[in-house]
Amino acid sequence: MIKIDYLCDFMNDLTDIAVLGSTGSIGTQALDVIKDNPDKFRAAVLIAGSNVSLLASQALEFNPKSAIIADETLLHELKVKLDGSGIECKAGISAICEAVSAPEIDMVLSSTVGYSGLIPTIAAIKAGKEIALANKETLVVAGELVTRLAKENNVKIYPVDSEHSAIYQCLVGEDPASVKRLIITASGGPFRVTPKQEMANVTLQQALNHPNWSMGNKITIDSATMMNKAFEIIEAHWLFDVAPSKITAVIHPQSIIHSMVEFCDGAVKAQLGQPDMHLPIRYALAKGKRIPAPQAETRLNFETVGNLTFEIPDREKFPCLSLASRALEEKGNTACVINAANEIAVDAFLHERIRFVDIYDIIENTLASVDYIENPDIDDYVTSNSEARRKAIEKIKN
Repeated sequence: MIKIDYLCDFMNDLTDIAVLGSTGSIGTQALDVIKDNPDKFRAAVLIAGSNVSLLASQALEFNPKSAIIADETLLHELKVKLDGSGIECKAGISAICEAVSAPEIDMVLSSTVGYSGLIPTIAAIKAGKEIALANKETLVVAGELVTRLAKENNVKIYPVDSEHSAIYQCLVGEDPASVKRLIITASGGPFRVTPKQEMANVTLQQALNHPNWSMGNKITIDSATMMNKAFEIIEAHWLFDVAPSKITAVIHPQSIIHSMVEFCDGAVKAQLGQPDMHLPIRYALAKGKRIPAPQAETRLNFETVGNLTFEIPDREKFPCLSLASRALEEKGNTACVINAANEIAVDAFLHERIRFVDIYDIIENTLASVDYIENPDIDDYVTSNSEARRKAIEKIKN
């Protein structure tokens, strides 16, 4: 289980943060938090995938030591946009790994989408950097490896996902042995009340219309398929060292309760708040300390919140949810293959090359065609990821 610091000292010095995925939904909101707390945080490095215009704009505003673009073909454009600023411009995975491992970096916010966050996060952990983890795929793909490396390097991982942040907060001050169950809440997404027989005809626009959260396209589709809950169950297992049988998901349409912990005496603790990622980001960057939110940020008002309701997920309508059990039972490279196939299938759906219901079928078919590896190392994960993507692409073409 990740260590909870009950008596952590208040931060007296600036925390130099490498923001991995600065142009994404979590990255931009993290920069809001950094901007609101200049006495606590500094954006020392900004890293983006391909949004060179936004990266340059962020760099000019936050004046980091360096700005790094993953797509090496965009390096020249980045240098042109930042000419005369004094900000170092770099590109590529080697530059990213070097930057997150640099001595001056205190914490790495890993908020890229999908598999791309794995290698830089591992590099940061090996360099002893504290991790604020928003990239759930890092633990989904290689949870055993990542948690082992964190333990070996005495690295703390602070969860940023609202669900895992909620569980983390509920565990503060508690004996891990007293935990009976982790209850991860799910909004149910845009198709919570859609009849199963209509799922084959849902459109991309409908799938992207999340009722509660404003997120990037990929995570929004994962929410619509409930794959994100499967991933969150896997992530919770590795983060909190809780048996898979003690982790469950429940639909909570209002997204006010972000997750709960049930204890052996029957007590249940829950973390409540508005569906706003600024709160868990603040909590992670502050290493489990509470710092004031801006006055403009919407607060939870119990006088007007209304009813809080709960439902059991329909696993027939959302078959992706069942993949969590399979991944945790089989372990090995199974979750890596699931993640890779899902990324390819979601991208195909976003480009309207497949139907919504085809996403699960592509994942299942890919799992059946990729060799199982019981005890994978990092090279095995890289190979499994590549093979699964290739197989999934072939299945989409066919």
